[in-house]
Amino acid sequence: MDLILAGALLGVSLGSAGVGYAQDKPAHAAATATCPAPAAWYTLLDDEPRPVTTRDLLAHVARRDVVLLGEQHDDASHHHWQLQTLAALHLLRPDMVIGFESFPRRVQPALDRWIAGELTVKQFLEQTEWEKVWNFPPELYLPLFQFARVNRIPIAALNVDRALTEAIRNKGWEAVPAEQKEGLSRPAPAADAYRDFLFEVFKEHSRQTEKKSAAVGRNDPAFQFFVESQTTWDRAMAEALARRLAAGDGARRPLVVGIVGSGHIRGGNGVPHQLRDLGVSSVSTLLPVNVRRDCTEINRGLADAIFALPAMPGDQAPPPRLGIRLEETAGEVRLAEVLPGSLAEKSGLQRGDRIVSIAGAPVTKMGAVIAAVRAQPAGTWLPLQVRRNQQALEFVVKFPPRQ
Repeated sequence: MDLILAGALLGVSLGSAGVGYAQDKPAHAAATATCPAPAAWYTLLDDEPRPVTTRDLLAHVARRDVVLLGEQHDDASHHHWQLQTLAALHLLRPDMVIGFESFPRRVQPALDRWIAGELTVKQFLEQTEWEKVWNFPPELYLPLFQFARVNRIPIAALNVDRALTEAIRNKGWEAVPAEQKEGLSRPAPAADAYRDFLFEVFKEHSRQTEKKSAAVGRNDPAFQFFVESQTTWDRAMAEALARRLAAGDGARRPLVVGIVGSGHIRGGNGVPHQLRDLGVSSVSTLLPVNVRRDCTEINRGLADAIFALPAMPGDQAPPPRLGIRLEETAGEVRLAEVLPGSLAEKSGLQRGDRIVSIAGAPVTKMGAVIAAVRAQPAGTWLPLQVRRNQQALEFVVKFPPRQ
């Protein structure tokens, strides 16, 4: 399976640290003049953020059909905020469903078994194929999963297999056979502001992965396919949320909450846009904002409301990424991509290398590589053995010391 591995690799997920926050804003947005005080909610319906009490905001939000909670996938404080918000919403609307971007539809039976109390954490992570389908540190998300299980709140898989979005990215929506689209309807065309945002993401990804200059054009078929891939991702999540909403019993429909990357909901684009196309308009978008970031990133229309997260003493930049994309086939793990300037490239690793062992342990699964990289302390060396064109080679990745 071909995928970008988070925590050690770079992807184009719209909740990844590498995605620019300031780029996804409506054209009419005006930058805020002041920074919001931390540990408080603010609405973004005017040119300046307006403080609002937790009670008033969530009482309003809880009357919606769908609530979308954004995140940067690897930011623990975002997940703490999500848990706090989920608990408050559950108090107001106990009939709730929580959907996660992290899970493809095919693992839904495992999610149901988890909520029923039939699985241990280890079994849950194995049966949902966490290391393959998402592979951010599970500790970031487990409090959310445990909250759902303790309260018997159904969890919904919002995503599709990455193979589908990769196929669309490579050759476009029209070229992918209908039987491979998992029943998805055609996504609504991306709004201009969303295309602008995706173009910036596309340029950056092209520069990093293909060593292209910033001269890539908006009429490039590869960019159109990229947009179609991302809107398919959005459409899949919107359809899953709408399906859970429609399954409710008339006036007793559940509150459907989506846990998704911030880039999929910012500016009312992405998932909210696809929901509107599906006839679901009663939607609220809530985002966490780290006050240590530039306040000019907070703009009117960014979301319905934001929560200003205070800086913590332990806050720091994410650890270095190895900078590779892995491919697992028949018990072999190969480097499908090595990013320019990455630790992997500097260490001598190349695309096509098959990883034989890492830190002295044999490698037959991607999970072994992910676990080894996650466990590697800053300032230490990680040995790897690879096969390249029938030649056995050894490399050492030198992780820089913590700053």
